[in-house]
Amino acid sequence: MSKPRRPRRPVDGVLLLDKPQGITSNQALMRVRHLYQADKAGHTGSLDPLATGLLPVCLGEASKFTQYLLDADKVYVTRIRLGVATATGDAEGEVIREAQVPVLDDAAIEQVLQRFRGEIDQVPSMFSALKKDGRPLYELARQGIEVERPARRVTVHRLTLLASTPDEWTLEAHVSKGTYIRSLAEDMGALLGCGAHVVMLRRLSLGPFVQPAMVTLEQLEQALEAGGHAALDALLLPPWAGLADRPRVELSENAAYYLRRGQPVRAPGLPREGELLVFGEDGQFLGLGAVDDEGRVAPRRLIRSVGEAS
Repeated sequence: MSKPRRPRRPVDGVLLLDKPQGITSNQALMRVRHLYQADKAGHTGSLDPLATGLLPVCLGEASKFTQYLLDADKVYVTRIRLGVATATGDAEGEVIREAQVPVLDDAAIEQVLQRFRGEIDQVPSMFSALKKDGRPLYELARQGIEVERPARRVTVHRLTLLASTPDEWTLEAHVSKGTYIRSLAEDMGALLGCGAHVVMLRRLSLGPFVQPAMVTLEQLEQALEAGGHAALDALLLPPWAGLADRPRVELSENAAYYLRRGQPVRAPGLPREGELLVFGEDGQFLGLGAVDDEGRVAPRRLIRSVGEAS
């Protein structure tokens, strides 16, 4: 006889989870959702099982805005091992080639890094979460199937050497969406002729969340045991936290009424263009709007009211 399902509850907000090593992002998401008993949840971009660090989990109404964080820049710290290439591009894969690492001083390393800064073309790894005919590439790769992947244009805003040994580099990378650190390591290894793979990867920042304080799964479990769901809810950021870099506008009660019904409305002090966080005069978050061609606030992604503006 199956166990009865735990009741779900409406809970809205963003949790900045410190994903542990050894589980997938989806497994981490399911554990968070289970602890919160949330009726809806989504995450904002997969981290490999090997990787740790920042995984914003969007609960309830906040899940309507996950795409905006998927498109955001990210900052990682990674350690790559030279002289060893693996099938997956990271330490979880089978070793497929070993070669002698060339002797490189700091100046030579800097020359290598410079080749990978700015806009570059990158072929995504077969062990990425990109999909082919609806199936993630990593599923195909694990079945020994390889498909053609067109190179994509990505941007490496910053690539800094933090430490080095003869066969390992520790790097900090600020990259655009769609950039794969394992592919970056593999391409560096190919350039040097010795191969390379990722042995450590940690995400530090994502979009407006710049090296924020994060919460571990263990801390969530301890908070739930000590203070129930109220203690868990206190750890959440508001649903608009991932959009915090956008300007805010407050609408009158009358304007908010019509915006909620899908109509563009007028408001004072609007920028000339762009997206806006929209609040009612009572401080309740209404959703995401955008300035239209007539200088009005048009609805883009509205939610039910879930809280007061901070």
